[in-house]
Amino acid sequence: MRKIIASLDIGDTWIKLVIGEIVRNKVNILACVDTPSRGIKKGFVVNNESAIEALKEVFLKAEETIGLKIKKVLVTIPSNNTECFLEEGYTTLNREDNIVNSKDIIRAMQASVYNKLALNRELVTILPTKFLINDTQIVDEPLGLPADKLNVKAIAVTVPKKNSEAIIKCLEKIDIEVIDIAIGPLGDYYEFRNKETEKCVGAIVNIGSSKTEVSIFNKGRLTALEVIDMGGDNIDYDIGYVYKINRRDSMYLKEKMALCDKNMAQPSESCFVDSKNGDKVKINQFDVSEVVISRLKEILNLVKKQINLLTKKEISYIIITGGTTECAEFKSLVDEVFSKAIVGNVLEIGARNNKFATAVGLIKYYDSRLRLRNKDFSIFSIEEQEELSGVHKRVNISEDSILGKLFNYFFDN
Repeated sequence: MRKIIASLDIGDTWIKLVIGEIVRNKVNILACVDTPSRGIKKGFVVNNESAIEALKEVFLKAEETIGLKIKKVLVTIPSNNTECFLEEGYTTLNREDNIVNSKDIIRAMQASVYNKLALNRELVTILPTKFLINDTQIVDEPLGLPADKLNVKAIAVTVPKKNSEAIIKCLEKIDIEVIDIAIGPLGDYYEFRNKETEKCVGAIVNIGSSKTEVSIFNKGRLTALEVIDMGGDNIDYDIGYVYKINRRDSMYLKEKMALCDKNMAQPSESCFVDSKNGDKVKINQFDVSEVVISRLKEILNLVKKQINLLTKKEISYIIITGGTTECAEFKSLVDEVFSKAIVGNVLEIGARNNKFATAVGLIKYYDSRLRLRNKDFSIFSIEEQEELSGVHKRVNISEDSILGKLFNYFFDN
């Protein structure tokens, strides 16, 4: 079975939908689409009708790309008020072979949170830190090992139930089944993780349109998270306020003209924009860059402060991603504020924009959960996968077409 997973990332500016196939532990992008977000504020549904229309639109775009109806999806929910806590659980094996299987692992993980969640909290994920065989042998991968008892220490990640309820209801109204929920930082980490990040403590930062998520990972496990209510939208508002122009023009100036390095900005590079009063406003690259840099510096310094508040452990890496990092020369500003931070860029062909980092990474995250449970999964049936591959498809060639006449010529002579 082909492993094909759909991931939906809902933001204030864009709703992103990515369909990817796992091939040799890598994501092959089958469809990557987005649509302007409506009825959403800071990740929460504020207008059901508008949100549903936007969701319909993004699914239609993806379906037109791959030629199949999408019925199942993994969806991000707001990470506001996320809590991470360490718990322990165990299960006993009473079979003849006593070989640990995926069901034993799941039971042990479920036992670690049994009766430990508040009624108003939703479990997002359980991240095992280590397994213990027969109370003595510590292992990372217990699958296939002999055991009478399997213990697990795990980090449980929870959010308020209100974070997920509204968006799930909206998706159900358009006949989309939510196969799982996740928070953005899990996707961001899995998009950029490597052998080094799995050995140490680091920070993952996503600067989106309305908020900036700062998360701490210890050996690949999420341990702390905070949301800063500031992002790319604030830059748009700053430009709009300074020059008295509308948001669309502000976004254009931020994305197409401004630079995050004043040394490269040119005062002679300028353009005219209509103000809200109907006047022509001349804006040069140097001045608009100063506006952008000022706000981004504020955000990055808040990130720096938040990292220090979230952990006292030594930080080995800081990876910064998200749509706002697509601003020209953003790396120069990062180097100015941080000593050891990098900009995480999405490299998968078909999704090379950092606004897709979360959606692409969540496909990798979900695949890792499937492998832990020793399960295969696809949003498409075997028949649909064959249709996607072009199996059994017939090409109808009209006899009146040029290609049809060529066929007739060769086979008739």
